[in-house]
Amino acid sequence: MGAVEVLNDSSSLYTSDLVDNVDLSDMNLVQTLRKALTSVQTGDSDLYNEIVEVMSRDVKDFRADFDAVAQLETVLKALSCSVSCIDIAHHYKLLSALFGMKLWDHNPNVMDALVNLVISLAVTSGKYLDSCLNMLIKNFLPPPWVIKNLSNPRILNKKIEVFSRVHAALLKISILVPLTPSRLVPMLSQNMPKIHRKDLLMVIYVENLLKLENSSIGRVGGSMILNVVMERLRDLDVEIGWDDIPQDDSSRGMFDMELEDEGTIDEGDELPVGPLSQDISGGSIVVSELLDKLMVIAFEHLESCQNDGRLDEVFEILFQSFENFILETHKSKFSQFLMFYACSLDPETCGVKFASKLMDIFLSSRKSPATRRSAVAYLASFLARGKFLPISFVASMLKRLMDECVGYCRTCNGDIRPEAHLIFFSGCQAIMYVLCFRMRSILDVPRLRSELTPLESILTHKLDPLSVCIPSVVAEFLRQAKADGLFIVSDSFIFNNLLEPELSGAIGGCDKLNTFFPFDPCLLKSSNSFISPNFIYWSMVRAPYDEDEEDDFDAEVIVNGDEDSEEGEEDVDYAMNKMSITPKHSFKNQMMERDRLLRMPSRIRPSTSPESL
Repeated sequence: MGAVEVLNDSSSLYTSDLVDNVDLSDMNLVQTLRKALTSVQTGDSDLYNEIVEVMSRDVKDFRADFDAVAQLETVLKALSCSVSCIDIAHHYKLLSALFGMKLWDHNPNVMDALVNLVISLAVTSGKYLDSCLNMLIKNFLPPPWVIKNLSNPRILNKKIEVFSRVHAALLKISILVPLTPSRLVPMLSQNMPKIHRKDLLMVIYVENLLKLENSSIGRVGGSMILNVVMERLRDLDVEIGWDDIPQDDSSRGMFDMELEDEGTIDEGDELPVGPLSQDISGGSIVVSELLDKLMVIAFEHLESCQNDGRLDEVFEILFQSFENFILETHKSKFSQFLMFYACSLDPETCGVKFASKLMDIFLSSRKSPATRRSAVAYLASFLARGKFLPISFVASMLKRLMDECVGYCRTCNGDIRPEAHLIFFSGCQAIMYVLCFRMRSILDVPRLRSELTPLESILTHKLDPLSVCIPSVVAEFLRQAKADGLFIVSDSFIFNNLLEPELSGAIGGCDKLNTFFPFDPCLLKSSNSFISPNFIYWSMVRAPYDEDEEDDFDAEVIVNGDEDSEEGEEDVDYAMNKMSITPKHSFKNQMMERDRLLRMPSRIRPSTSPESL
């Protein structure tokens, strides 16, 4: 029986397990195919070429010709029993046709036959392992017709059929070939859609990466997979400018963001608002939506890790990625919220670890000054914003910061130039920033109040941190400290020791990390729905001073991480929670700026949070 006749007579070739249960007709086909493969070495390529032709047909042929589909399925099944006869030196065209095939182009029966062949080839000979893995990974990248029609139920079903087979194949190969994960992860990184791709392809690919991380493959290569994801989130994050984030019309003029030196938005100005179709160079509005989707996928993955009891393990890997890719990236605005959300899922373990690790970095003399200052900025923002952190823990972190500052004051030399003491000033600023949010809660507990005693000696030291730290933070801190009787201070102490413009560069103007509060409200709407239930907005902070002193300052509640939340109005607009107190560091007029700096930016238009503490 010739090859064509065997291929056309496929009625007896559909057995449940062709490898282990081959009947006579099947064996005849396998023997014929093996003969075709071995005959190539003697110069007889006719049968071999017919097989290659079956595998190389245009996808359109399979849609219209059911016989062609049956022939392809038959050949693939027979090849699965003949992988020992395949040699790259003699069968390059066959291997090229095989590795060029896509599951997306075929029906479930052909997909199963193709996957089984790839598995057999991968586990039989190590020299084909990389090619087999790469062929499977490429199926994580759907063709354009899939991307454009994901709302179609038939396409969604196709997506499930393909991805389930790819994951099952990768898992089976990894079990049979233990070195698979170490070979697989670099390929996953190489096949990641390029950053210029601003469509759902990257979302789909990251979904599959995280599914692999949650499998047995992730037990070996999970750290590298999370690194790949975190790096891509960072890359997208830094592409986004504040003006590129779409806002609802209802958000106009409801909050003020303090941004870059260039094009700084004056307080009271409205953020640019426009339809998504407006012409924005680089398609950055699309980038913000893409990052939002990716962040949601990552949040859901963290939830899955928590449910599986492996969040603590994943958190260690996540922190390494954070330290490598995000900690010193001052343009990062959103990707750091992966850490915040992981901590909110397990405050007692992850929350404590995150704060402690940041503290250790800040206190480490082996780290660079820039790294230490960035770490304390993250620590301050985390302690100020994390609703899930007990106030006792916040106070303990502040005590460690104060102990460090007190020790520095004792040992500092006679050089009082601000640029010589930036680490010290960063620590002072972190303490004041946290107390702007947490002072009332701490002072309500006598034991915790007493731990703030060293602060006055720090702030009145000859280095004069009040004249160097960010003036809006200093002003708010001093106003609350005076009202709560934390220190005995005079009006001149509050108002006359504020930063002069020419000194601001020492800690703020020259280094934006020092004016960077990384956990300011998240402006990605879908992502914020995960963050906001555990986030302290400025509107939640009840200042101890007379409310009559503040214009338009609505009723607020005390922020206390140890107390239950109160319900707020349910219909409050989402955008009203997007208040930032990241201060400006550009000065137009010294006298006018002095008045402006006496108020934290978000106090001008306080947000109304949907939940209270």
